[in-house]
Amino acid sequence: MTTDIKPRIRVPKSVKKGDVFEVKTLVTHLMESGQRPNKETGSKYPRDIINSFIVTYNAKEVLKATWHAAVSANPYTAFYVVAEESGPMVFTWIDDNGTSYSKEVPIIVAE
Repeated sequence: MTTDIKPRIRVPKSVKKGDVFEVKTLVTHLMESGQRPNKETGSKYPRDIINSFIVTYNAKEVLKATWHAAVSANPYTAFYVVAEESGPMVFTWIDDNGTSYSKEVPIIVAE
């Protein structure tokens, strides 16, 4: 089970209304595929990957992704959003254990 999750988010400090801005995320997670054997016991480590990534902007879903075992450890994601109004952008990662990790960042929209 992953216990040291460190989400990092990069968004502009402020954007103009109607502008498209880039959002970059990186989350620390080992992403155990379930295929790697334990050298001591011979059994496979249990699968533990982030399988869902959801982003909301002012409570409106702007990105939803389903990930599978081929996603790398510490997954990086970048995407674009249109600046509508100031408000929170909430990022949520959910792993195979049902554990949810979230981080909220403010989006400041200037007129």
